[in-house]
Amino acid sequence: MAAKDHASFVDRHGLWSNEQHSQAADIARRIETEDLETVRFSFPDQHGILRGKTLMADEAVKALKSGVSITSTLLLKDTSHRTVFPVFTEGGGLGLTELQGAADIMMVADPTTFTVLPFAHKTGWILCDIVYPDGRKTPFGTRDILHQALARASDDGYSVKIGLEVEVHLFELTGENLSLSDGGQPGPPPDVRLLSQGYQYLTEHRFDQMEPILEVLRRDLTALGLPLRSVEIEFGPSQCEFTFQAQEGHRSADLMVLFRSAIKQICRRHGYLASFMCRPHFDNAMASGWHLHQSLSDAKTGANTFIPTQTEELLSETGRFYLGGLLHHARSSSVFAAPTINGYKRFRANSLAPDRAIWGRDNRGVMARVLGGAEDPATRIENRVGEPSANPYLYMASQVLAGLDGIRNRRDPGPSADAPYQTDAPMLPTSLREALYAMKETALFEDVLGENFLSYYRTIKAAEIARFEQAVTDWEHREYFESL
Repeated sequence: MAAKDHASFVDRHGLWSNEQHSQAADIARRIETEDLETVRFSFPDQHGILRGKTLMADEAVKALKSGVSITSTLLLKDTSHRTVFPVFTEGGGLGLTELQGAADIMMVADPTTFTVLPFAHKTGWILCDIVYPDGRKTPFGTRDILHQALARASDDGYSVKIGLEVEVHLFELTGENLSLSDGGQPGPPPDVRLLSQGYQYLTEHRFDQMEPILEVLRRDLTALGLPLRSVEIEFGPSQCEFTFQAQEGHRSADLMVLFRSAIKQICRRHGYLASFMCRPHFDNAMASGWHLHQSLSDAKTGANTFIPTQTEELLSETGRFYLGGLLHHARSSSVFAAPTINGYKRFRANSLAPDRAIWGRDNRGVMARVLGGAEDPATRIENRVGEPSANPYLYMASQVLAGLDGIRNRRDPGPSADAPYQTDAPMLPTSLREALYAMKETALFEDVLGENFLSYYRTIKAAEIARFEQAVTDWEHREYFESL
């Protein structure tokens, strides 16, 4: 009994696998041998933003197994970092006594994610999951939600492969806006200028013009161990794209949150700003997307189950039904792929973004672009609907759940669209508000994620919409101030 009383938080509640226990021992050695001074413990919140605490090295070693306490209000904030729920009322506004009064929850490190930050002095970093103080998982941990979706795939005999293709705007900082009058929630963003003019898509000249910061990013991202494939110049001014090698589903999601956080920090340290906002409010700015490449492998053999056996086919039966699931649930899953008000300003006809739930063979106007075919081991579906600021765990989970539902219910995706903007396919939501309503158009996400989570998520997003609708915009001022 005494030994049990002195067991660590992780051991008492059985929170680690054997691999995680083994990795934790290696981390403790690395902290000592590499003379690290601090370790950042971070978890991805409901928006996919990393939050956490920085511990001194000795405390970090202890915290690997003891956990790190944080306030539960971090789970209850909108994108302005305002707490949406009345936490000091009974049940904390959610009917959960565990969150009442801004009570603590625990961050539990995942030792398999540990890395050393090449851009921060003697600093380690580790990704965490969140649990209640009694070891139970909270219902709002988005990393857990993706793990549940991947477990469903495993139960059906599949592993999920996901590749990332992410667009981002890079600017040079010209003013920080840090005077006392600039405080706010949120405060004014910094002033910036372009690194390059636009529309010279993939030209070597523009790449070389942006090379000074791209070289720094490439070096540090590679040092982080991220499987970077390419760095490319995108269509718009100061816009570029990063692509990564396909990984198992949870590894791609972890990669995405680390990539976004790291690139923003690296840029800021060198006098630049990286923005994953979909469509910045600048003249001639092009919207950024996040294209999610996905396929299923046979869990036993590792073979890509999307590869067709017939030369004339684009996808196997499994791949076609998975595609059918993505299309069937496209409207109800859009809030996870494009979770901001700004994200819906990207969906325009005759652009490089989709506006309806349709698929096509190697067509950049469709929502789901099918690539590969018979004998191509990289056969996959590229969903082009996402915005780069999406929470990767919710975005990927929604894709996996929709695709698996398509396989289970043998959903036919219909014919390929050669002219995607002229089809009668269902239109994607045109606003975040419409997307919230569309969540209810199928029962899939309520059945899997539960009404409690969906209600929680809708409340946070509704608060964001309400603040937007109460704000007076530049458009309104121009439209009405003088003429009316």
